[in-house]
Amino acid sequence: MYERILIPTDGSDHAIRAAEHAMALARAFDATVRVIGVVDIQGAAGPFDAGGVDDAFVENQKSQAREAIEAVEALTDERVDTDILEGTPATAIVDDAAEFDADLIVMGTHGRTGVHRYVVGSVTERVVRLADAPVLTARAGVELGPAGDCDDVLIPTDGSDLATVAVDHGIAIAEQFDARIHAVSIVDVGDLATRVEYTPPTEALERVRDERTDATEAIADRARAAGLDVRTEVREGFPAEDLIGYAGEEGIDLLAMGTHGRTGLNRFLLGSTTERIIRHADAPVLAVNARETTDE
Repeated sequence: MYERILIPTDGSDHAIRAAEHAMALARAFDATVRVIGVVDIQGAAGPFDAGGVDDAFVENQKSQAREAIEAVEALTDERVDTDILEGTPATAIVDDAAEFDADLIVMGTHGRTGVHRYVVGSVTERVVRLADAPVLTARAGVELGPAGDCDDVLIPTDGSDLATVAVDHGIAIAEQFDARIHAVSIVDVGDLATRVEYTPPTEALERVRDERTDATEAIADRARAAGLDVRTEVREGFPAEDLIGYAGEEGIDLLAMGTHGRTGLNRFLLGSTTERIIRHADAPVLAVNARETTDE
């Protein structure tokens, strides 16, 4: 599943924590690892340095990037490819991932909320939306278990193609660690209430529950065929909040989810279930981009 893993790093604690998970996956899949630092000269200098910056400033930025890369290299005895890039971080990372033909990108995330996040966004969330490769994120300020421990993998589903794109990834990782698969679906009661039209609410709920049960069982069948232990569950509630709650209750070590990769104003105002979970879940989140381009 993963032959080439890209680790962008800025030397922060959450970037190192994400890199630990990346190294655990690299060992499990015998993958080649590339570690990069991105020097954003214009961003670091600020908007008022119209005259540019001197060589000393640039070298200082590159020195910090080298130190960040060396901190990740220290996590493994294996040789890793490294490079320092210049440019806008998200764009540089996405372009490098494409050139490297990365199967997986692993990054830390601040998990920020509030107006600033909606206006500016985070580098990690931009990479999640734009990269073709799946992106594994680990949130800042969360005490995770050892990076090599992965006993429980959660694969949420609503039965859509968007959800299905993450199934193979979740199962492949679970196979490497002999982990239990949790196939879970949350019926969005708020969304359902706006779409029942002329169908009686009870009948609509029962129909959707049956569809979601089929979806979770389809994942379970694939996991059992791979020799994995499986648990399935269908609940009513609010997807992001209830999936985060389930992950906490069950000690989930990894969530594998599809994402629209949407852009535009609507995405900033509403967000997606996957992006909300990336910002708030304690466990690392593997976001697999379904390359959806239509804003809802």
